Amino acid sequence: MTSPQPTPAHPAVDRVQAALAEQGLTPEIRWFDGAVTTAQLAADALGIEVGQIANSLVFLLDDEPLLVLTSGAHRVDTEWLGAELGGTIGRASKERVKDATGQVIGGVAPVGHPSPVRTVVDTHLARYDVVWAAAGHARTVFPTSFDELVRVTGGTPSAVSAPE
Repeated sequence: MTSPQPTPAHPAVDRVQAALAEQGLTPEIRWFDGAVTTAQLAADALGIEVGQIANSLVFLLDDEPLLVLTSGAHRVDTEWLGAELGGTIGRASKERVKDATGQVIGGVAPVGHPSPVRTVVDTHLARYDVVWAAAGHARTVFPTSFDELVRVTGGTPSAVSAPE
């Protein structure tokens, strides 16, 4: 469930809104009453398919931050994706996530970072007219589309696991 107006304020969410506005987008940021810690919980709260959730996962590709926006319907195959990108993908610590994005795990948005982060956008998200991404806080999301995610992040559309 989302909270009634007025909506809370948070510096990371403000940065996300500003970054989206710079790209000509002014989506409604939805605040949940509590943190939604999984894609399924977010999908249930919004009344949508889990595949419509764009999870923002930060990895390290050969020690450089890599943001993977993946559909909540499946997992990233880090070995396969690393090979596709020409390197090795490993987990990023919560400190590296915060340093790279200015946001904490659970609320990482596709935009609003201190500096650009190399981004891969899961092509599975293109199956949906509307997808939902975190807006800088674990209690926030905003609606967008696959094409907008690619455009505003400067991301590379890609599968995130080997084709079946």
